[in-house]
Amino acid sequence: MKLSARNQFKGKILDIQEGAVNGIVKIDIGGGNVISATISMTSIKELGLQVGGEAYAVIKATSVMVGVD
Repeated sequence: MKLSARNQFKGKILDIQEGAVNGIVKIDIGGGNVISATISMTSIKELGLQVGGEAYAVIKATSVMVGVD
């Protein structure tokens, strides 16, 4: 698979919180970092996502907000 997004992080699925329409997938990408993504339950099932399995977090954004206290 080739993607134009440069921010691709391979990791292990820690948790999947299933909802009626969407689910929250948490991926441990190492170094104590966990990325959460909300995706459709259809996508979770079609991708065969399971806790303990491997997946990529792919991030493509046109802007990133940064804030401080």
